[in-house]
Order: sequence, then C-alpha cells, then structure tokens
Amino acid sequence: MTAATAAPHPELITGSGSGATADDDTETISWADFRAWERQLASSGACTHPIRLRGRIDAIDLATGETAPVYNTTAEHGGVLHVACGNRREIVCPACSAVYKHDARQLVRAGLAGGKGIPETITGHPCVFATLTAPSFGPVHSRRMRGKTVLPCRPRRDAKARRCPHGRDISCPSRHVDDDPRLGQPMCGDCYDYTAAVLFNAWAGDLWRRFTTYLPRHLARRLGITQKRLRTLVRVRYVKVAEYQARGVVHFHAVIRLDAPGDGYRPPPPGIDAAMLCDAVRAAAGAVRITRPDGTGTDVILAFGAPQGTDVRPIRRDDLARTGQPLNHQAVANYIAKYATKTLAVPGLPAQRLRHQVDIDHLRCPEHQKQMITTAWQLGSKRCTGQPRFRSWAHMLGYGGHFLTKSRRYSVTFAQLRRARTDHRRAERHPGGERDPWGRPIDETVVLVIKTWTYAGTGYTAAPAAHLALASAARARER
Repeated sequence: MTAATAAPHPELITGSGSGATADDDTETISWADFRAWERQLASSGACTHPIRLRGRIDAIDLATGETAPVYNTTAEHGGVLHVACGNRREIVCPACSAVYKHDARQLVRAGLAGGKGIPETITGHPCVFATLTAPSFGPVHSRRMRGKTVLPCRPRRDAKARRCPHGRDISCPSRHVDDDPRLGQPMCGDCYDYTAAVLFNAWAGDLWRRFTTYLPRHLARRLGITQKRLRTLVRVRYVKVAEYQARGVVHFHAVIRLDAPGDGYRPPPPGIDAAMLCDAVRAAAGAVRITRPDGTGTDVILAFGAPQGTDVRPIRRDDLARTGQPLNHQAVANYIAKYATKTLAVPGLPAQRLRHQVDIDHLRCPEHQKQMITTAWQLGSKRCTGQPRFRSWAHMLGYGGHFLTKSRRYSVTFAQLRRARTDHRRAERHPGGERDPWGRPIDETVVLVIKTWTYAGTGYTAAPAAHLALASAARARER
C-alpha cells in the first residue's frame, strides 16, 4: 500500500471484500486502524524505525497512598508505544534526520547571529569558516571548477607524465558531472595509499584536537603575547562537522569564533580581527603532525593537506563566496546542517558493523570503498596494529568520530533544543497546565509518578504502517 492508494472508507475492513479478486495484491485497512496508525505516526514523528515500548505510568498520592493510573500502552494500537529512533542519518530515517538537521541549523546559527539565549551582538565577533581536508593519497577522478565552468579532470600533455610506475594511464580529459560514478575512484589502485587513507580517517579526531591546541599558540604569536596573557583576553569557540569526500576520506568544515573570556559572549579586545584569525588557522593547520604505526613496523606521518587543502574565509553579511552567494551566518548554518545528516552515499556499503571477514567478501560496493574496508579490517588484526577500533569502524572506512562537535560555549546544546521542543509540545497538549489524576497541578512533593517500561522491539509490526510513515515524512519535508 502506498500513500497514493491509501484512501480508506469508514466501511472498509482488512481482508478480502466483495470487489477483491484472487490476484488482487492491494491491501485495504479499516478506518479505525488507519486513524490508530495515524495517531501513532504523529506521536513518533513519522519515524521509519521506531522503538516499541510496553508499560504504564501510575501516580501515587503521598498523603493518602492512593494509586491512580495515568497511562497504559494497552490503549494504544498494537499495545505498544512508538518512540522515535532519533537516528541522524538521512538514509536510515528521513524523519528523525530532518529533526536533527533543523536542530543543527539552529545550533550553528545561534552562534553566528544570536538567538536561543545568545545575544545578537555575537555578529560583531571575529568569525571564520574553515575547511580542513586530507592530503593526497594518490591520483583520483575529481570534478574541478573555475567559477561555474567545469574543467577537465586530470589533463596531461606530457606523455611521460601520463603513465604511473605500474604502466597505467593516470590522465583524464573528461569533464565529470555531479553524479559520475568515477568521481573519487583512483586512477591506479596500486598507486593509491589505502593504509594511509584509513589511518587518516581513524585518527582524524586526534588531528582536530591537535589543531585546537595549536590555534591559540599561533594566535598569541601573531599578537606578540604569551599564551597565558592570551587566555585573559580571548577564547576560541568552534563548531565543526565531518564530511566524506568522494574518495572516502573525511574532511572538516568548522566555524571558528573569538570571544572574550567568561560566559557573557562579550567581544574580544580591539586589534583582534578575522584576518588575524585566518592567518592563525592556516598556520595551525599546517603545523599539525601526528605519527601512527601502520602495523608493518613503520610509522606513518598524518597531517592536513596544507596549504592547498586549507580554505579559510571570514564570515560577513556582505561577503561573497566563490559561488557568488553571500557567505553569511544563514548560508554557513545551512551548509553545516546539510552535512550533519549525510554519510557515505555509495551504494552497497553496509549500514551496520561488520562481524566477519566473509561479510566483506559479500559486499557489492565499488572496488575502491571495498578495498578501504578490507584495509581497515586488516589493520585491526592482531598481526597488524591489534586495535579493535579499526574493525569496529571498518564499515565507515575507519572513521569512528562524531559528525558534529562543538566547544562548550559556542552556543546552545542539542539537549537544550530537545528540552525546549518537549516543553512546547507539553504546553500544546495541556494549555491549562499539566494535572495529576485528581485534577491538581503536577507537584512532585504531593504526587509520586512511577513509570514502568519494557523493550518490545524495533520497527513496525505491519507493512502498511511503514509505508504510511515514509509517506507522512515525505509530505512533512515538502511542507
């Protein structure tokens, strides 16, 4: 059943009717079931894979000891309560990822333009948008742009430079389109350093932490003061999101802002501007180096792709990016929120952790991504590094970090946004205030509320409910 064919009539019943035939695969549902499913979808936000709970809520009067029921899942359709899964990935649950994306947009925007308890004077603080990418691990197909013109991928006029040491042609005169399946694929799989690529993904979080340590040092150096003195003048706040490139390696987009010390979101002293912050970000990104073993007795030096891999631009209301669009707080917030819910968009990649080597052999994904997964699995073996993190995150090509992180004082938190949404829904449901079973305002000193829940499974128990959830989520996104 789909949303287009779901037009139930109150007299329709589930099963075969007078107009049904033996080969009729159209499923009809009763009006009561449709309304019950509709209420459940609304309670879980049209989640695609909700968590099913069974239980009840009881209230006990502390003065008299009287017990009264408040809620019981037996009154729900199917005897269960559906709770949204809360998954941020768009390919897993479009409805929950849309909520996460909206929260991420508000979180980023509040730190750029104010709101949600942040003063609007924050727009006057030095603030930059930085992109830190990985270095090259071998030539790959890419989409190069000059303004709005698509350039040839990898043109080579010299015949000697067109062949790699393995004899393969590593030139490409094509002008790739956005959905070209060759994008990100290596020109020569033997030349591509898969071990270094997986190690970069696995330790990208350590590179970022080292960058946040170096940034105040380079900022103090440009101001000509000590780091101790700098901490009394300015503090670095940031929010960053990780994004997979077409080649399967992560890079970071970050909003970096300077504030005065304290919790009042005051501007830094005069003389510290966005241009100085841009210089410090480039210098810090270029200085980051960490060494990690590759399992063969040698160490691999990991670093960001500086200087060509580091792009830093001030955020202003009237500044224009390379695309011709204003690089302001709204554009940056939308950009980061979009990638906060994205993941590997390659067909055939596993959505769950791999358990055995045979699971990799059965994958039907491009050979490049399959080789990265195989490399991560081999790095996690006892004969190599012996670190279980490589095999735990092999399905993510080695990257196991959070996709959106921020400093403590950048802006509001996800927990604050979710709490505000819960309070708003509670106020809509109880305009006159929430009351206990005896009609009194809720008071924890008077009434004890006991909640008993048990896990009953994940997902919908009926196929039509899943179709209704997808259709409802699609209509909500369109609106």
